[in-house]
Amino acid sequence: AQCSTAVFIALLFTRFWLVSVLYAAWWFIDREKPSKGGRRIHVFRSCAVWRYMRDYFPVTLVKTAELDPRQNYLVGFHPHGVLAAGAFINFCTEASGFSTLFPGITPHLMLLSLWFRFPFFRDYVMSGGLIPSDKESASYVLQKPGGGNLLAIIVGGAQEALDARPGSFTLLLKNRKGFVRLAIQNGTPLIPAYSFGENDVFDQVKNPQGSWLRRIQHFLQQIMGISLPLFHARGIFQYSFGVIPYRRPICTVVGKPIPVQKKHKPSDEEVDQLHEKYLKELSELFEKHKAKYNVPEDSHLEFI
Repeated sequence: AQCSTAVFIALLFTRFWLVSVLYAAWWFIDREKPSKGGRRIHVFRSCAVWRYMRDYFPVTLVKTAELDPRQNYLVGFHPHGVLAAGAFINFCTEASGFSTLFPGITPHLMLLSLWFRFPFFRDYVMSGGLIPSDKESASYVLQKPGGGNLLAIIVGGAQEALDARPGSFTLLLKNRKGFVRLAIQNGTPLIPAYSFGENDVFDQVKNPQGSWLRRIQHFLQQIMGISLPLFHARGIFQYSFGVIPYRRPICTVVGKPIPVQKKHKPSDEEVDQLHEKYLKELSELFEKHKAKYNVPEDSHLEFI
């Protein structure tokens, strides 16, 4: 994102200055597009590079229930991990065969609104089906007539990335209820999805709650809107240290839809009840499938 901004500014001081000027005009005209469903490009989603990325880990997508293309859906994706590689490969590309597994369903993944403020980069992320993480953008997708749209939200967000490390099953979800309220307001079925192995592809410097490092990370997150986990893994030609992720399997299991009754102004009690049901369904999904992905029998999800 920073590179795209640097290119945009640098072009203004070259003989190609008109490129930046014309793009700025286009950017102004097109400013509402990210919040109106974005602009996915099939060629981008089907690019061969994503298949190589899929095979590197590898990444797989598992369906546990059929989805009716006449209905819109809201998927809660867990955990965030350091880079949310499973969410990107499975919902923003066709590398894992999303359209084959879920025919008639168009996926959208929410991304911090900050990233849509960078020239060129905004068009890049929209190409895969990413949209800003705000209520306006979410409601536009969920209210599309005719159905066939799936909105994936990484509920734990950037803050959850600070707890992403191998063997961790801690989810920042206990007090995250905005997505539940959104589902009720739009009458959209909720679907839990757990990505096994998402936390295993990077190690992270220890940063327990209350530590000086965690306090600095929280401070920077409040200022910048993004978290800065100090992660490491392997190098290109050696396996002891680097920033290239480990080659460890990531498998995203998409659960079954939870029916939701539409109500324009749900009470806190109604939101709490559906939230509790969602936590229960997510836990059951995890327990049912964890043995297949080498998760210890005594490991369970922890909600904070």
